[in-house]
Amino acid sequence: MPLGIGSPKSFNATRCETRIPMEVGVHITGHGAQPGTETTFTENVSSRGARVLTTRRWKINDRIEVATLAGSFRTVARVAYCHTTPDTGYAVGVEFVEPATGWVVGDGFKC
Repeated sequence: MPLGIGSPKSFNATRCETRIPMEVGVHITGHGAQPGTETTFTENVSSRGARVLTTRRWKINDRIEVATLAGSFRTVARVAYCHTTPDTGYAVGVEFVEPATGWVVGDGFKC
């Protein structure tokens, strides 16, 4: 089933990787209702994804593109959750769809 279609996934599993508090500047694109690129930053990262602060509300399983501001990293990710935050708007958990080579931590998918 393509990403972004169907009912949301629910996760009850324990994380197998460590989240590292780290601000990384990123561009995110792929919002259906608000096209264009949003420039923002991560709140924390892991080898398999990140928590990104955004002004846009995203839907679970939306497919987005994440790229570092420096342009050295670009990948497709799946929205795992979207929580309202008081300061920025939303905190979005993104899970890389494929192993992320060149991300700021690890080589991804080693769990």
